[in-house]
Amino acid sequence: MKTYVQNSEANLGQTLRASLGLLIFTLVGCGAVYSAIATGAGQVLFNNQANGSLVEIDHKVVGSTLVAQPFVGNEYFHPRPSAANYDPMAMAGTNLARTNPELQKQIDAQILEVKKQDHTGNTSIPSDLVTKSGSGIDPHISPEAAQLQVARVAQARHLDLKVVEELLQKHIEPMQFGVLGQARVNVLELNIALDQL
Repeated sequence: MKTYVQNSEANLGQTLRASLGLLIFTLVGCGAVYSAIATGAGQVLFNNQANGSLVEIDHKVVGSTLVAQPFVGNEYFHPRPSAANYDPMAMAGTNLARTNPELQKQIDAQILEVKKQDHTGNTSIPSDLVTKSGSGIDPHISPEAAQLQVARVAQARHLDLKVVEELLQKHIEPMQFGVLGQARVNVLELNIALDQL
């Protein structure tokens, strides 16, 4: 019996030392070494993305291709509505179920706003112009949503409709790897291209 107790105490000490060693190894390995390697690889291989995909014009940051921002005025393409008021620090979806009457009220109000801005009449409005994205800061809209805004933007900028349509076509990003997601348009990049015409 006494031998058993001594062995148990010896085993407990060895187990604690091994556990503590594993804890330190894991903290250093995962917390410091892995983080340093991942950060370094990101900076070397994907520098722009690792630093927020910031867009600079004349050495001034005007936005990020990863975060929606509000564009006001008829001369710009407008992004999806935002539940977070386009604030990346307050990202939020609506958290309203499809059956919630409040969601339908918000969508109806947004439909009226789009019809007023884009003079759509009875034209079908793409859902991404009237619904908020899950993150609340989605920088993309569908090509259909952008196409709906072409006439308004061309008129406000006194440009030929064909010029704006061609610019839109150049900014349509295809599905990733040809199968993932949907075709999309980055609103910030399209609006910057408009300003550079």
